[in-house]
Amino acid sequence: MRKWILYSLSIVGFLFLSSILIAFGDHPVSERIRAALPQVVKSIVMDQPINFAGEIMPLNMDTQERLDRELSVNAYWHSSTLLNIKLANKYLPVIERILSEEGVPDDFKYLAIAESGLRNVSSPAGAKGFWQFRKLAAQEFKLEVNSEVDERYHLEKSTRAACKYIKQLHKRFGSWTSAAAAYNVGPTKYSSVMRQQQEESYYNLNLNQETSRYVFRLIALKEILKNPTDFGFYVDASEKYIPMDDVYEVTVDKTVSDWSAFAKQYGLSYRMLKYYNPWLIDSKLTVKNNIYQIKIPRNR
Repeated sequence: MRKWILYSLSIVGFLFLSSILIAFGDHPVSERIRAALPQVVKSIVMDQPINFAGEIMPLNMDTQERLDRELSVNAYWHSSTLLNIKLANKYLPVIERILSEEGVPDDFKYLAIAESGLRNVSSPAGAKGFWQFRKLAAQEFKLEVNSEVDERYHLEKSTRAACKYIKQLHKRFGSWTSAAAAYNVGPTKYSSVMRQQQEESYYNLNLNQETSRYVFRLIALKEILKNPTDFGFYVDASEKYIPMDDVYEVTVDKTVSDWSAFAKQYGLSYRMLKYYNPWLIDSKLTVKNNIYQIKIPRNR
C-alpha cells in the first residue's frame, strides 16, 4: 500500500509541474523550472546542410531519420560522449596533423572515435588500436606486429597506415563517404553490394545494420564534438585530458632485456613507460635491424 501511495504522489507531482510549465509558457518562470530539472530531453534539430568530408548528405525521409537516430543516441549516451570530448583534446591534434599531411579530409578523425572511442581497444575479431586494424591488414600497411611490438597501438604510425588505407578506398570507390563505409564493412563486401543493387551512392545502398548506420554515426559525432554545448555538454578546458606532447624521444637500436630497468634510467615507472609507449607489449625488446623511438615525458 505504501508503494502505491508514493507512486500516486509522484504522478500528482509530475502533473502539477507539467501544468505550471504549460500555464507559464514562455514566461521566465518556466525557464527557471526547466533549469531546475535534472535533465531536459528534446529532439535534435537539423536545420542546416549536412556533409561528410565535404560531400553533402542528400535530404530525404530515410536519411533524416537515420541521422536523427545517431544524433539522438550519441547526444544522450552521456558517459561515452563526455569521454569522447575529453579524449578528443588529448589525441585529435596529432590525428588532425597527420590527416592533413597525408591529404585525407579532417572528418576522418571521427572514424577513429567511432572505431575505438580513442582507446587502444581490441575487438573479438582481433582488430586492435585506435583504427582497429587486423593483423594481416596492419602488416600490409607496414605496421610491425609480433610478440614484443604491436604498432597498431602506435598512434602516429597507425594513423598514417589508416590514411594510406582510406586513400586506397577513395581511389577505388570514388567518394570519401563510400571510403568510410568500406572501411567499416570491407571493400570486397561493399563492392559486391554496390554491384548487386546497381547503386553508387552509400545513401542508396541497403547494407547491414552496422554499416548502414556507420556514416551517420560519424556525422553525429562530428556535429556533437564541434558544438558540444548545443547538445547540452559543458566541459571546461581544465576538465579535458592533456595532450601527450611534452615528450622527447630516445633512440633504441640495441636489445632491451628489461623495460622496467630501462624506465628507471629515465626516472619512470614501468607503468608510465607503457602509458607513453603502448605499442611495447612485452617486458623486453629484441632488436635486429630496426630502430625504435621511445617517448619519455619531460615532466615526471
